[in-house]
Amino acid sequence: MHDESSATDEQQATLLLWQRVNASLSAFYKLNKAFGSSRLALQHSSADWANLGIHASHNMRHNEATAAQDATFIAAIEQSIQQGQYKLVFKDDATYPPQLAQLFDPPPLLFYRGELTRLQQAQIAIVGSRSPTQKAQKFTFDMAQYLAAAGYIITSGLAQGVDAQAHLGALAQPPEQSGHTVGVMGTGIDVCYPAQHQPLFTKIVAEGGCIISELLPGTTPHKHTFPRRNRLVAGLSLGTIVTEAAIKSGSLITARLAAEQGKQVFALPSSIDNPNAEGCHHLIREGATLIYHPDQVIQELASQLVSPAIHQAATKPSFEAKTSSQTQLATFDSTLKTNSIGAVKPSIAIPKHLQPLWVHLSFEAQDLDALVTKTALATSTLLAQLMELELLGAISQVAGRYMRL
Repeated sequence: MHDESSATDEQQATLLLWQRVNASLSAFYKLNKAFGSSRLALQHSSADWANLGIHASHNMRHNEATAAQDATFIAAIEQSIQQGQYKLVFKDDATYPPQLAQLFDPPPLLFYRGELTRLQQAQIAIVGSRSPTQKAQKFTFDMAQYLAAAGYIITSGLAQGVDAQAHLGALAQPPEQSGHTVGVMGTGIDVCYPAQHQPLFTKIVAEGGCIISELLPGTTPHKHTFPRRNRLVAGLSLGTIVTEAAIKSGSLITARLAAEQGKQVFALPSSIDNPNAEGCHHLIREGATLIYHPDQVIQELASQLVSPAIHQAATKPSFEAKTSSQTQLATFDSTLKTNSIGAVKPSIAIPKHLQPLWVHLSFEAQDLDALVTKTALATSTLLAQLMELELLGAISQVAGRYMRL
Protein backbone atom coordinates (compact mmCIF):
# COMPACT_ATOMS: atom_id res chain seq x y z
CA MET A 1 0.00 0.00 0.00
CA HIS A 2 2.44 2.59 -1.23
CA ASP A 3 1.48 6.08 -2.28
CA GLU A 4 1.01 4.93 -5.87
CA SER A 5 -1.21 1.89 -5.30
CA SER A 6 -4.22 0.75 -3.33
CA ALA A 7 -4.32 -2.07 -0.84
CA THR A 8 -5.87 -5.41 -1.76
CA ASP A 9 -8.98 -6.59 0.09
CA GLU A 10 -6.86 -8.85 2.27
CA GLN A 11 -4.42 -6.03 3.04
CA GLN A 12 -7.28 -3.75 4.05
CA ALA A 13 -8.58 -6.58 6.23
CA THR A 14 -5.09 -6.91 7.76
CA LEU A 15 -5.15 -3.22 8.64
CA LEU A 16 -8.60 -3.52 10.17
CA LEU A 17 -7.71 -6.63 12.16
CA TRP A 18 -4.51 -4.94 13.35
CA GLN A 19 -6.66 -2.06 14.58
CA ARG A 20 -9.22 -4.38 16.22
CA VAL A 21 -6.58 -6.21 18.26
CA ASN A 22 -4.74 -2.96 19.05
CA ALA A 23 -1.58 -4.24 17.33
CA SER A 24 -1.41 -7.37 19.50
CA LEU A 25 0.84 -9.83 17.68
CA SER A 26 -0.42 -12.87 19.61
CA ALA A 27 -4.10 -12.06 18.98
CA PHE A 28 -3.50 -11.22 15.33
CA TYR A 29 -1.73 -14.47 14.55
CA LYS A 30 -4.10 -16.57 16.65
CA LEU A 31 -7.06 -15.25 14.65
CA ASN A 32 -5.30 -15.74 11.32
CA LYS A 33 -4.32 -19.28 12.22
CA ALA A 34 -7.82 -20.19 13.42
CA PHE A 35 -9.77 -18.69 10.53
CA GLY A 36 -7.28 -18.75 7.66
CA SER A 37 -6.93 -15.05 6.88
CA SER A 38 -7.58 -11.57 8.26
CA ARG A 39 -10.59 -11.19 5.98
CA LEU A 40 -12.19 -14.40 7.27
CA ALA A 41 -11.33 -13.51 10.87
CA LEU A 42 -13.29 -10.27 10.54
CA GLN A 43 -16.31 -12.22 9.29
CA HIS A 44 -16.51 -14.25 12.50
CA SER A 45 -18.37 -12.98 15.54
CA SER A 46 -16.88 -11.69 18.75
CA ALA A 47 -18.26 -14.84 20.39
CA ASP A 48 -16.08 -16.90 18.05
CA TRP A 49 -13.14 -14.73 19.00
CA ALA A 50 -13.91 -15.18 22.69
CA ASN A 51 -13.86 -18.95 22.22
CA LEU A 52 -10.27 -18.60 21.07
CA GLY A 53 -9.37 -16.71 24.23
CA ILE A 54 -9.02 -13.33 22.52
CA HIS A 55 -8.90 -10.48 25.04
CA ALA A 56 -12.22 -8.91 25.97
CA SER A 57 -11.15 -5.42 24.84
CA HIS A 58 -10.36 -6.74 21.35
CA ASN A 59 -13.70 -8.56 21.24
CA MET A 60 -15.50 -5.38 22.25
CA ARG A 61 -13.86 -3.35 19.48
CA HIS A 62 -14.78 -6.06 17.00
CA ASN A 63 -18.36 -6.29 18.23
CA GLU A 64 -18.92 -2.53 18.17
CA ALA A 65 -17.23 -1.77 14.84
CA THR A 66 -19.42 -0.70 11.94
CA ALA A 67 -18.84 -0.76 8.19
CA ALA A 68 -18.83 3.05 8.18
CA GLN A 69 -16.14 3.17 10.87
CA ASP A 70 -14.04 0.66 8.98
CA ALA A 71 -14.31 2.69 5.78
CA THR A 72 -13.33 5.87 7.63
CA PHE A 73 -10.31 4.16 9.18
CA ILE A 74 -9.05 2.84 5.85
CA ALA A 75 -9.72 6.18 4.12
CA ALA A 76 -7.71 8.05 6.77
CA ILE A 77 -4.71 5.74 6.26
CA GLU A 78 -4.92 6.06 2.47
CA GLN A 79 -5.22 9.84 2.69
CA SER A 80 -2.12 10.06 4.89
CA ILE A 81 -0.22 7.95 2.38
CA GLN A 82 -1.37 10.10 -0.54
CA GLN A 83 -0.30 13.22 1.36
CA GLY A 84 3.16 11.74 1.81
CA GLN A 85 3.03 11.52 5.59
CA TYR A 86 4.18 7.90 5.49
CA LYS A 87 3.94 4.71 3.44
CA LEU A 88 2.94 1.15 4.22
CA VAL A 89 4.35 -2.26 3.34
CA PHE A 90 2.67 -5.59 4.11
CA LYS A 91 4.25 -8.91 4.95
CA ASP A 92 3.06 -10.36 1.63
CA ASP A 93 4.79 -7.60 -0.39
CA ALA A 94 8.01 -8.40 -2.25
CA THR A 95 9.62 -5.33 -0.66
CA TYR A 96 8.99 -6.52 2.92
CA PRO A 97 12.37 -7.07 4.64
CA PRO A 98 13.08 -10.82 4.49
CA GLN A 99 14.99 -10.87 7.78
CA LEU A 100 11.84 -9.74 9.62
CA ALA A 101 9.74 -12.35 7.85
CA GLN A 102 11.93 -14.96 9.53
CA LEU A 103 11.00 -13.82 13.03
CA PHE A 104 8.70 -15.89 15.22
CA ASP A 105 6.28 -12.95 15.33
CA PRO A 106 6.94 -10.80 12.24
CA PRO A 107 5.01 -7.53 11.94
CA PRO A 108 2.09 -8.11 9.55
CA LEU A 109 2.72 -4.59 8.24
CA LEU A 110 5.17 -1.74 8.60
CA PHE A 111 4.52 1.98 8.41
CA TYR A 112 7.59 3.79 7.14
CA ARG A 113 9.13 7.06 6.02
CA GLY A 114 12.12 7.27 3.70
CA GLU A 115 13.87 4.63 1.60
CA LEU A 116 12.43 1.18 2.27
CA THR A 117 15.31 -0.41 0.34
CA ARG A 118 17.59 0.34 3.30
CA LEU A 119 15.84 -2.51 5.14
CA GLN A 120 17.02 -4.91 2.42
CA GLN A 121 20.67 -3.97 2.95
CA ALA A 122 23.18 -5.35 5.46
CA GLN A 123 22.63 -3.66 8.81
CA ILE A 124 24.47 -3.50 12.12
CA ALA A 125 22.57 -2.45 15.23
CA ILE A 126 24.22 -0.16 17.77
CA VAL A 127 22.39 0.30 21.07
CA GLY A 128 23.10 1.35 24.62
CA SER A 129 22.37 3.65 27.51
CA ARG A 130 20.11 6.68 27.30
CA SER A 131 22.59 8.47 29.59
CA PRO A 132 26.01 7.34 28.38
CA THR A 133 29.33 8.70 29.50
CA GLN A 134 31.13 11.18 27.27
CA LYS A 135 33.58 8.49 26.16
CA ALA A 136 30.77 6.10 25.23
CA GLN A 137 29.02 8.79 23.20
CA LYS A 138 32.22 9.55 21.33
CA PHE A 139 33.04 5.91 20.74
CA THR A 140 29.50 5.18 19.52
CA PHE A 141 29.56 8.09 17.09
CA ASP A 142 32.93 7.10 15.63
CA MET A 143 32.11 3.41 15.41
CA ALA A 144 28.86 4.18 13.57
CA GLN A 145 30.67 6.53 11.18
CA TYR A 146 33.37 3.93 10.50
CA LEU A 147 30.89 1.09 9.87
CA ALA A 148 28.74 3.33 7.67
CA ALA A 149 31.83 4.19 5.63
CA ALA A 150 32.41 0.45 5.24
CA GLY A 151 28.99 0.19 3.61
CA TYR A 152 26.79 -0.99 6.46
CA ILE A 153 23.45 0.52 7.40
CA ILE A 154 23.43 1.56 11.07
CA THR A 155 20.21 0.58 12.82
CA SER A 156 19.06 1.78 16.23
CA GLY A 157 16.02 2.78 18.26
CA LEU A 158 15.96 6.60 17.96
CA ALA A 159 16.27 7.07 21.72
CA GLN A 160 18.44 9.61 23.53
CA GLY A 161 22.04 8.79 24.29
CA VAL A 162 23.75 5.92 22.46
CA ASP A 163 20.94 5.49 19.91
CA ALA A 164 21.13 9.14 18.87
CA GLN A 165 24.93 9.02 18.59
CA ALA A 166 24.69 5.88 16.43
CA HIS A 167 22.32 7.61 14.01
CA LEU A 168 24.38 10.81 14.04
CA GLY A 169 27.60 8.93 13.41
CA ALA A 170 26.12 7.23 10.36
CA LEU A 171 24.80 10.55 9.09
CA ALA A 172 28.24 12.13 9.48
CA GLN A 173 29.34 9.94 6.58
CA PRO A 174 28.26 11.65 3.30
CA PRO A 175 25.19 9.91 1.77
CA GLU A 176 27.04 9.30 -1.51
CA GLN A 177 29.58 7.31 0.55
CA SER A 178 26.93 5.24 2.32
CA GLY A 179 26.14 6.93 5.63
CA HIS A 180 22.56 5.73 5.80
CA THR A 181 20.73 4.75 8.95
CA VAL A 182 17.50 3.00 9.95
CA GLY A 183 15.47 4.10 12.96
CA VAL A 184 12.91 1.80 14.58
CA MET A 185 10.17 3.58 16.52
CA GLY A 186 8.46 2.52 19.72
CA THR A 187 5.51 4.76 18.85
CA GLY A 188 3.25 5.33 15.86
CA ILE A 189 5.01 6.54 12.72
CA ASP A 190 3.51 10.01 13.24
CA VAL A 191 4.55 10.38 16.90
CA CYS A 192 8.10 11.74 17.32
CA TYR A 193 9.57 10.50 20.59
CA PRO A 194 11.51 12.00 22.21
CA ALA A 195 10.05 15.24 20.87
CA GLN A 196 13.42 17.01 20.66
CA HIS A 197 14.57 14.44 18.09
CA GLN A 198 12.35 15.86 15.36
CA PRO A 199 15.37 17.35 13.50
CA LEU A 200 17.09 13.96 13.71
CA PHE A 201 14.03 12.16 12.32
CA THR A 202 13.85 14.67 9.47
CA LYS A 203 17.56 14.36 8.68
CA ILE A 204 17.45 10.54 8.59
CA VAL A 205 14.66 10.60 5.99
CA ALA A 206 16.12 13.52 4.00
CA GLU A 207 19.51 11.83 3.67
CA GLY A 208 18.21 8.53 2.32
CA GLY A 209 17.61 6.58 5.51
CA CYS A 210 14.39 4.99 6.76
CA ILE A 211 12.22 5.19 9.85
CA ILE A 212 9.76 2.36 10.56
CA SER A 213 7.03 1.39 13.01
CA GLU A 214 4.79 -1.65 13.29
CA LEU A 215 2.39 0.29 15.55
CA LEU A 216 -0.71 2.13 14.41
CA PRO A 217 -0.45 5.88 13.72
CA GLY A 218 -1.16 7.88 16.84
CA THR A 219 0.30 5.25 19.21
CA THR A 220 2.02 7.07 22.08
CA PRO A 221 5.09 5.79 23.98
CA HIS A 222 4.48 3.05 26.53
CA LYS A 223 6.79 0.74 28.46
CA HIS A 224 5.43 -2.24 26.50
CA THR A 225 6.10 -0.76 23.05
CA PHE A 226 9.88 -0.43 23.42
CA PRO A 227 10.72 -4.14 23.86
CA ARG A 228 8.74 -4.65 20.63
CA ARG A 229 10.88 -2.03 18.96
CA ASN A 230 14.01 -3.73 20.30
CA ARG A 231 13.13 -7.07 18.69
CA LEU A 232 12.88 -5.32 15.31
CA VAL A 233 16.22 -3.55 15.81
CA ALA A 234 17.80 -6.94 16.51
CA GLY A 235 15.84 -8.71 13.80
CA LEU A 236 16.86 -6.34 11.02
CA SER A 237 20.56 -6.54 11.80
CA LEU A 238 23.34 -9.04 11.16
CA GLY A 239 24.69 -8.32 14.62
CA THR A 240 24.11 -6.03 17.58
CA ILE A 241 26.74 -3.85 19.27
CA VAL A 242 26.18 -2.65 22.83
CA THR A 243 28.58 0.22 23.49
CA GLU A 244 27.58 1.05 27.07
CA ALA A 245 24.64 -0.14 29.17
CA ALA A 246 23.65 -0.50 32.79
CA ILE A 247 22.73 -3.94 34.06
CA LYS A 248 18.98 -3.26 33.76
CA SER A 249 19.20 -1.40 30.46
CA GLY A 250 16.71 -2.04 27.69
CA SER A 251 19.75 -2.58 25.50
CA LEU A 252 20.27 -5.93 27.22
CA ILE A 253 16.78 -6.88 26.05
CA THR A 254 17.87 -6.08 22.50
CA ALA A 255 21.01 -8.16 22.99
CA ARG A 256 19.03 -11.09 24.39
CA LEU A 257 16.56 -10.94 21.51
CA ALA A 258 19.44 -10.83 19.02
CA ALA A 259 21.00 -13.91 20.61
CA GLU A 260 17.64 -15.72 20.58
CA GLN A 261 17.39 -14.93 16.86
CA GLY A 262 20.80 -16.50 16.29
CA LYS A 263 22.50 -13.14 15.76
CA GLN A 264 25.93 -12.23 17.06
CA VAL A 265 26.18 -9.82 20.00
CA PHE A 266 29.19 -7.55 20.51
CA ALA A 267 30.01 -5.59 23.66
CA LEU A 268 32.63 -3.03 24.60
CA PRO A 269 34.49 -3.36 27.90
CA SER A 270 35.09 -0.42 30.21
CA SER A 271 36.40 0.36 33.67
CA ILE A 272 35.10 -1.98 36.34
CA ASP A 273 34.02 1.02 38.42
CA ASN A 274 31.79 2.37 35.65
CA PRO A 275 28.22 1.41 36.63
CA ASN A 276 27.09 2.36 33.14
CA ALA A 277 29.17 -0.51 31.75
CA GLU A 278 27.90 -3.31 33.99
CA GLY A 279 25.53 -4.46 31.27
CA CYS A 280 28.35 -4.82 28.74
CA HIS A 281 30.50 -6.74 31.21
CA HIS A 282 27.56 -9.03 31.94
CA LEU A 283 27.07 -9.67 28.22
CA ILE A 284 30.75 -10.50 27.76
CA ARG A 285 30.60 -12.91 30.70
CA GLU A 286 27.53 -14.54 29.11
CA GLY A 287 29.28 -15.07 25.79
CA ALA A 288 29.04 -11.82 23.83
CA THR A 289 32.06 -11.03 21.64
CA LEU A 290 34.37 -8.48 23.25
CA ILE A 291 35.43 -5.79 20.78
CA TYR A 292 37.55 -2.66 20.88
CA HIS A 293 37.69 -1.89 17.14
CA PRO A 294 34.97 -1.87 14.43
CA ASP A 295 37.13 -3.96 12.08
CA GLN A 296 36.55 -6.83 14.49
CA VAL A 297 32.81 -6.54 13.85
CA ILE A 298 33.32 -6.41 10.09
CA GLN A 299 35.53 -9.51 10.19
CA GLU A 300 33.09 -11.45 12.37
CA LEU A 301 30.11 -10.65 10.14
CA ALA A 302 31.83 -11.03 6.76
CA SER A 303 30.82 -14.68 6.43
CA GLN A 304 27.13 -13.75 6.71
CA LEU A 305 27.15 -11.51 3.65
CA VAL A 306 25.62 -13.23 0.65
CA SER A 307 26.27 -10.49 -1.91
CA PRO A 308 29.12 -8.09 -2.73
CA ALA A 309 26.92 -5.10 -1.91
CA ILE A 310 28.94 -4.34 1.21
CA HIS A 311 32.25 -2.81 0.33
CA GLN A 312 35.18 -1.20 2.04
CA ALA A 313 34.89 2.51 1.19
CA ALA A 314 38.14 4.12 0.13
CA THR A 315 37.49 7.13 2.32
CA LYS A 316 36.36 5.46 5.52
CA PRO A 317 37.59 7.15 8.71
CA SER A 318 40.81 5.86 10.21
CA PHE A 319 40.32 4.01 13.46
CA GLU A 320 43.49 4.10 15.52
CA ALA A 321 44.98 0.63 15.84
CA LYS A 322 44.95 -0.91 19.29
CA THR A 323 47.21 -3.60 20.69
CA SER A 324 45.84 -6.73 22.31
CA SER A 325 46.84 -5.41 25.73
CA GLN A 326 44.50 -2.43 25.37
CA THR A 327 41.29 -4.13 26.39
CA GLN A 328 39.46 -1.06 27.58
CA LEU A 329 37.36 1.16 25.32
CA ALA A 330 39.30 2.28 22.27
CA THR A 331 38.20 5.88 22.47
CA PHE A 332 39.67 9.33 22.08
CA ASP A 333 41.46 11.17 24.76
CA SER A 334 39.10 14.06 25.43
CA THR A 335 41.91 16.56 24.89
CA LEU A 336 42.39 15.51 21.26
CA LYS A 337 39.04 16.98 20.21
CA THR A 338 38.87 14.64 17.22
CA ASN A 339 35.90 13.82 15.03
CA SER A 340 36.85 10.37 13.77
CA ILE A 341 39.37 8.17 15.48
CA GLY A 342 42.87 9.09 14.43
CA ALA A 343 41.73 12.09 12.35
CA VAL A 344 41.83 15.72 13.41
CA LYS A 345 38.39 17.20 13.73
CA PRO A 346 37.73 19.67 10.90
CA SER A 347 36.42 23.12 11.70
CA ILE A 348 32.64 23.38 11.57
CA ALA A 349 30.85 26.40 10.15
CA ILE A 350 28.16 27.39 12.64
CA PRO A 351 25.08 28.82 10.85
CA LYS A 352 24.29 32.45 11.61
CA HIS A 353 21.00 31.69 13.40
CA LEU A 354 22.85 29.37 15.82
CA GLN A 355 25.65 31.82 16.65
CA PRO A 356 23.83 33.46 19.62
CA LEU A 357 23.53 30.02 21.25
CA TRP A 358 27.01 28.88 20.19
CA VAL A 359 28.76 31.66 22.10
CA HIS A 360 27.24 30.38 25.36
CA LEU A 361 28.45 26.81 24.86
CA SER A 362 31.86 25.66 26.07
CA PHE A 363 33.91 22.50 26.59
CA GLU A 364 32.41 22.25 30.06
CA ALA A 365 28.99 20.62 30.17
CA GLN A 366 26.01 22.84 31.05
CA ASP A 367 22.46 21.82 31.81
CA LEU A 368 19.39 23.06 29.97
CA ASP A 369 18.31 25.46 32.72
CA ALA A 370 21.66 27.26 32.60
CA LEU A 371 21.43 27.64 28.85
CA VAL A 372 17.84 28.89 29.04
CA THR A 373 18.97 31.57 31.50
CA LYS A 374 21.98 32.57 29.39
CA THR A 375 20.23 32.63 26.01
CA ALA A 376 16.71 33.73 27.05
CA LEU A 377 15.38 31.28 24.45
CA ALA A 378 12.15 29.33 24.84
CA THR A 379 12.90 25.75 25.87
CA SER A 380 11.42 24.28 22.67
CA THR A 381 13.51 26.63 20.50
CA LEU A 382 16.63 25.91 22.53
CA LEU A 383 16.19 22.13 22.23
CA ALA A 384 15.69 22.40 18.47
CA GLN A 385 18.83 24.50 18.08
CA LEU A 386 20.85 22.16 20.29
CA MET A 387 19.78 19.24 18.11
CA GLU A 388 20.90 21.16 15.01
CA LEU A 389 24.31 21.62 16.59
CA GLU A 390 24.42 17.91 17.45
CA LEU A 391 23.60 17.04 13.85
CA LEU A 392 26.46 19.28 12.75
CA GLY A 393 28.78 17.36 15.08
CA ALA A 394 29.57 20.57 16.95
CA ILE A 395 28.30 19.61 20.40
CA SER A 396 27.54 16.55 22.48
CA GLN A 397 24.87 15.86 25.05
CA VAL A 398 25.64 13.84 28.17
CA ALA A 399 22.82 13.11 30.62
CA GLY A 400 21.00 16.31 29.69
CA ARG A 401 24.14 18.48 29.77
CA TYR A 402 25.60 20.05 26.64
CA MET A 403 29.20 20.82 25.68
CA ARG A 404 31.30 21.66 22.63
CA LEU A 405 33.34 18.91 20.97
